Amino acid sequence: MREFAGGSCWKSLPCAPDVSLLPQVLTGGSQIRRPDGHTVNGRNTVQAFCALRPRFSRHYWPGREISLTLSARFCRPGFLGVRVPASRFPGGFPTTRPRRMRSAEFSRRLMRETRVSTDDLIYPLFVREGKGQREPVASMPGIERLSIDALLKEAAELVKLGIPALALFPVVPTEKKTLNAAEAWNPKGLVQRAVRALKKEFPALGVITDVALDPFTTHGQDGVIDASGYVLNDASVAILVKQALSHAEAGADIVAPSDMMDGRVGAIRAAFEKRSFVHTRILAYAAKYASSFYGPFRDALGSGANLGKGNKYTYQMDPANSDEALREVALDLAEGADMVMVKPGLPYLDIVRRVKDEFGAPTCVYQVSGEYSMLMAAIRNGWLDERAAVMETLLAIKRAGADAILTYFAKRAAAWLRE
Repeated sequence: MREFAGGSCWKSLPCAPDVSLLPQVLTGGSQIRRPDGHTVNGRNTVQAFCALRPRFSRHYWPGREISLTLSARFCRPGFLGVRVPASRFPGGFPTTRPRRMRSAEFSRRLMRETRVSTDDLIYPLFVREGKGQREPVASMPGIERLSIDALLKEAAELVKLGIPALALFPVVPTEKKTLNAAEAWNPKGLVQRAVRALKKEFPALGVITDVALDPFTTHGQDGVIDASGYVLNDASVAILVKQALSHAEAGADIVAPSDMMDGRVGAIRAAFEKRSFVHTRILAYAAKYASSFYGPFRDALGSGANLGKGNKYTYQMDPANSDEALREVALDLAEGADMVMVKPGLPYLDIVRRVKDEFGAPTCVYQVSGEYSMLMAAIRNGWLDERAAVMETLLAIKRAGADAILTYFAKRAAAWLRE
């Protein structure tokens, strides 16, 4: 144990049961004796500290930690006599030199905590009607809309590279878009045909399908709407269930509801159980934010024009919220999700970490189109080294707790990892 001297303006005070003082401070208003002999009201002091930096204050649970940010006036040696456990990182300079372990490649490799492998990668692909079609997406350099025959050639490359799974997103012709998204559950629809072709040709390749209505609606929303334009939750869920069933019947390994309607995971799981699709996995877009980083994706799908000046704020999550993500994940897991998704990626790594720490469930992260296009713009202008920058972003996502990463860089990353 050591005296709390206030040398730093950030202290983490463990509130384990064997540290008797702090629970009393927080719950009983006991006094704390300062080294100069004066006493202060512990409860009020701690409350004052919390008030100084409200965004860093934490609730108290027995056996957990409370972190307080102290203002500079309290951060002088000896202000409080609170005793806290000594650091779990003993030693100091010069006996401890962290650079020793960084000084050679072999020791850097030995102490490396996180590694990205091809097994972590999922490749998102856009599929369109036609034959022999490879249509570039203007806002996503290097990405194309592929007809099914071209998709099969692309899948063959993924298999050679060892990428375990791909995710399909359909480019639906305008004439097939309707208010009720009827094309979404057409057994002979674009996605359903693509899944059958992929599973016939590459049975071991994981095929993930998107369950959402925005590619199929004339208004670009992820569900059906009422006369005022409001997205109807329960009516949309009924359609999403039919869409998911059509994907399972076609042979999809994983269905991924990205719509953010309440209760859709439970409804899909119940339908799968009833129809004996017990091995069809559900990857729930549990923490999908109403982000500004989806623009190029909507351009690739052709849904951006349908959405127009509309937005998805009534069902996608507010970027300001973090606790809400945990509630969403908890609900989806309780309803039968096998995996959960955080989307977007890099701007939301704090959410990834919280989700992984709280639930320990398989957690996927989508490095979305806006992230891809920003990196590609800098790479094409020579401002960033492509390989170094891309691999660093994937490493950051993995380090935050991701088990799998959907990324448009998957092919390039897999090729680099083989070198």
